[in-house]
Amino acid sequence: MWDMAVGDDPYPLIAWRSQFARLRNDLDDALQAEDRVAPHTRTPMQREYLTRSFDEFWNDVDNLFLVAETNAVKARTLIGPLETRTASLSNAVARFLVENNQAEEQAAAQIEEVYAGVERQVYLFLAATLIAIIVTISLLIRSNRQVFRRMEELSQQRSELAQKVITTQESTLQFISRELHDEFGQILTAVGALLGRAERHAPKDSEWSKDLREVRDIAQSTLENVRSLSQALHPVTLDEAGVESAIEWYLPTIERQHGISIHFEKSGHSREISSRVGIHIYRILQEALNNVVRHSQSKSADVRLSFDAQGLVLEVADHGKGVNVESARRGIGMVAMRERAELIGGDIRWLGADGGGTRVRLEVPEEKLV
Repeated sequence: MWDMAVGDDPYPLIAWRSQFARLRNDLDDALQAEDRVAPHTRTPMQREYLTRSFDEFWNDVDNLFLVAETNAVKARTLIGPLETRTASLSNAVARFLVENNQAEEQAAAQIEEVYAGVERQVYLFLAATLIAIIVTISLLIRSNRQVFRRMEELSQQRSELAQKVITTQESTLQFISRELHDEFGQILTAVGALLGRAERHAPKDSEWSKDLREVRDIAQSTLENVRSLSQALHPVTLDEAGVESAIEWYLPTIERQHGISIHFEKSGHSREISSRVGIHIYRILQEALNNVVRHSQSKSADVRLSFDAQGLVLEVADHGKGVNVESARRGIGMVAMRERAELIGGDIRWLGADGGGTRVRLEVPEEKLV
């Protein structure tokens, strides 16, 4: 419009119509785009004012070009008011731009506040999750401690019960052994003496004398069997001479009874072993040799008793088919052997023997022997 009013171009005013048409199209497109992204704070009255102002501006422009078709001089006089309206539109647009900037700043502040709120929520969630994890772990630790404490108590009770059961068993066996040895042994000895005296008064080579001799032999055989049973239940040698003597007495007995060959080897200096510990060592040896007889299918076994600075070591090895240690551990015999080893503070293991078979190794510390 400034070029139209004061320019030196030789173009008539009507020649500027096409440029204004392009500007109008561009401004219409820009206004439509701006209206779609305008802030929600803009009122309908403001939208109507902006639209009406542009419509009036373009009406004045159309009127200017319409007058310019017939009177160019008069049309130029209309350019001044048109510039005034343009300035008014520029001010209105500037105000709207300021409002847009303010709306953008408010939106940015709101977005920042939303992000800050989300961040706080995330931190709170993480803190709550961490607290829940810590509480859960604490409860699990406490529960596990209670379970382990209960298991320890049950294990202690089991050990005490096993000790009482084994102690009661040994007391019962010892009582029965003494009763057999003392009561039945004395009775059978007296019966044998009476039968011998009666035999001496009977006529020689008579049927009565033969019958008395036969009954006396039966009584003597029964006496020997009772004494053997008494020794098997609880050897007197164990109480009188100790576990070493009891082992040396027991091995030939088991050889005679079951027809196996046992090689016994003893090394180191003997120690004093209390009868409480000795009976458990003896019973473990008994059970190990019983397993050799019943399960190994071997006709020979090795028994080693050694003393060193650490304590006592007892080994029983066979040369048979061996046993599945993992399944055999649940057997009553092996459970009893393990219980007895624990009662005297020892350690018992089932190992493979050289050349096949099974080797039972019992270790008892020095301080646990007395």
